[in-house]
Amino acid sequence: MDGKFNKEKIVNHWIESSDNDYKTMMDLYTTHNNSWALFMGHLVIEKLLKALYVKSNDEFPPMIHDLRRLCEKSNIKLDDNQQILLDSISRFNINARYDDYKQNFHRLCTDSFTSVWIEKIKDSRLWIKTML
Repeated sequence: MDGKFNKEKIVNHWIESSDNDYKTMMDLYTTHNNSWALFMGHLVIEKLLKALYVKSNDEFPPMIHDLRRLCEKSNIKLDDNQQILLDSISRFNINARYDDYKQNFHRLCTDSFTSVWIEKIKDSRLWIKTML
């Protein structure tokens, strides 16, 4: 890399990485690995929001995982329903959680619960892509 900030390249990196995670999410969902599918769903949305952050701010995105905060830092206006939705999806970021949280989350992720949230993640993904 030549040391220059290449906005288009960085935005595309986040989008491509999100698209790869989307495929992984769908593979996990198809095989009923529900909690991991939702974890990947969080990453799908996080990475698209980081692409949007770069596009909006001309700088590298912050190293945070809170989806609503990423929107705020990108000056994306959210209504109450969008705030609740993004806060809920942020809860799927289970990577650094304690084992008891992971076990409770795993029990929560029934097929019907996961199906509803996969659809919400798909809708959120399309909404964010319209801004990119």
